Amino acid sequence: MELMIQIVTLVIGFAMLVKGADWFVEGAASIADKFGIPQIVIGLTIVAMGTSAPEAAVSISAALKGSAEITIGNVVGSNILNILIILGLTSAICAVKVQRTTIFYEIPMVIGITVLLAVMGLQNNVVSRLEGIILMACMVVYMMYLLRLAKRGTVENEELEEYAQKAPMGKLIFLVIAGIVAIVWGSDIAVDAATAIARIFGMSERFIGLTIVALGTSLPELVTSVTAARKGNSDIAVGNIVGSNLFNIMFVVGITAIITPVVYDPAFLVDSVVAVAAAVLLLLCVCRKEVLNRLHGAIMLLCYGGYFAYLML
Repeated sequence: MELMIQIVTLVIGFAMLVKGADWFVEGAASIADKFGIPQIVIGLTIVAMGTSAPEAAVSISAALKGSAEITIGNVVGSNILNILIILGLTSAICAVKVQRTTIFYEIPMVIGITVLLAVMGLQNNVVSRLEGIILMACMVVYMMYLLRLAKRGTVENEELEEYAQKAPMGKLIFLVIAGIVAIVWGSDIAVDAATAIARIFGMSERFIGLTIVALGTSLPELVTSVTAARKGNSDIAVGNIVGSNLFNIMFVVGITAIITPVVYDPAFLVDSVVAVAAAVLLLLCVCRKEVLNRLHGAIMLLCYGGYFAYLML
């Protein structure tokens, strides 16, 4: 009986995520076009931060409860899933265009900040408050970069531009807020249900943290990216993932470490290496033609399959 209840709850959580992501993408992309802001900037900021809210909520809540050690597993696990599963599935559904700025700047930033996190953690097996402040300082620099990026772009999606100009701003803001609420709430419901199902089947805490919880907190990125790509807003799809990965490390780990030092178990070194390798793979896939195609998606999904097999050992 309990298993059936959790399965129904999981389905409800997924339904909220799907509808919430639909509202969120529509509202965010339309606001971007109404103000002439490039979709890539919206993807790297509002959408990325909104869909990273579950990671932030889980990590900060855990820190306040004295369980900060789950932060690294949640963040690193989510970042691996974001690239290998989410971009893998998204590009398997339809080809995803990638901006040159994402290729030359944002993806290398993800690689660099992931390496920095591993270096910080491996020194004393903890990310200290000072290191948390350093990560938050990196976040400030990143936001300044985005402000400069925002001054460049123009609207490219004429159909979306026409809708954005006609739609009342109040409606668009409501869609964004309602989308965020549905995404975060739906993710929370789905994570709790999936974790309960995993425990019913006797899965380990580490396995749950790196897979079920990481996948659950990455569900908003998954649904939002697929929805954005299907609607032709591929800049939001890729920007969402890259921005989320940066936000997860710089803000989520940074603010959590400031609240309380974050334990970095040496076992997470392998996961950090996989996270870096996933970002490098993404860079190699898009560096020539600036497009993620179905072959790239298949390669990413196969790579995650290998990582998942490692976790099962």
